[in-house]
Amino acid sequence: MGRGNPRRRNGHRRDQLRKRVLAAYDTCAICGRPVDKNLRTPHPMSPEVDEIIPVSRGGDPLSFTNCRLTHRRCNRLKSNRSDDYARARLAHRPTPNATSLPLATSGDW
Repeated sequence: MGRGNPRRRNGHRRDQLRKRVLAAYDTCAICGRPVDKNLRTPHPMSPEVDEIIPVSRGGDPLSFTNCRLTHRRCNRLKSNRSDDYARARLAHRPTPNATSLPLATSGDW
């Protein structure tokens, strides 16, 4: 038996949680802009429920305290990373790779 998507294991409960999140929040938790709840997926600005602690990192997909409202685009940029990472991507500030950081040398050459 496959692992499947933990968000859909209890589909009714997730649907109820989605409705509760949509009713409770009006702005995107990542970018801070209003979310148009009439837009439908796959529109990039459609509403999505995002987990604060991602499911892949042990977060509970069925807990209201772990969920918030985001735009689809913002949620896709965040993926399973931090909000700061997603905000940097939205601002087009790429995070540097470890190999592109300044090289610290010892002594004068």
